[in-house]
Amino acid sequence: MSALIDSGYLGVIQALGLSPTARKGSIKAERVERLDLSLEGVALDVHSGWSRASCVRVKALHPKGVQIRNERQLTLVSSEELTLIAERLGLDALDERWLGANICVKGIPDLSHLPPGARLQAPSGATLVVDLQNHPCSVVSRTINEAQPGHGSGFKAQAEGLRGVTLMVERAGALFVGDSLRLFVPTQRPWLG
Repeated sequence: MSALIDSGYLGVIQALGLSPTARKGSIKAERVERLDLSLEGVALDVHSGWSRASCVRVKALHPKGVQIRNERQLTLVSSEELTLIAERLGLDALDERWLGANICVKGIPDLSHLPPGARLQAPSGATLVVDLQNHPCSVVSRTINEAQPGHGSGFKAQAEGLRGVTLMVERAGALFVGDSLRLFVPTQRPWLG
């Protein structure tokens, strides 16, 4: 028996983004039609690379700044969850670029709660592994406020549990707007502690 099963869900890529630099106070991505994935992530994206400096996400394990394996090479968000956040913030829409998202899909329910180890596979064979839920941050709040003054301050509270997930590349390949990503989930039951 495989440790992963086809969930039957397909997430259709609505938008792709690239964040070539870490701009002070802004996380805004640039929209692109194609992402070429290597095992290091996406060339020229601020989150690409085999390793990264540890951050608040792993502070229980590592002192800040220690080099660790980069399992946060890309970010994935759901257009349905962005719509819900936008409604909560009083916006007509929430642009995925404001969140620095690399991939925005439609069609996968409860995307922000995908289990670690789940896989998403593109027609090219490119395969992404879910790392962890991506929690809301104040940098996104500032980016939203730049575009829609007064609407970003509530982002952290309104986006909790809806911010998407971080990913790492398991198999290289290309992603295109309009591609369907097939979701595979682990057969292992959730840990009950």
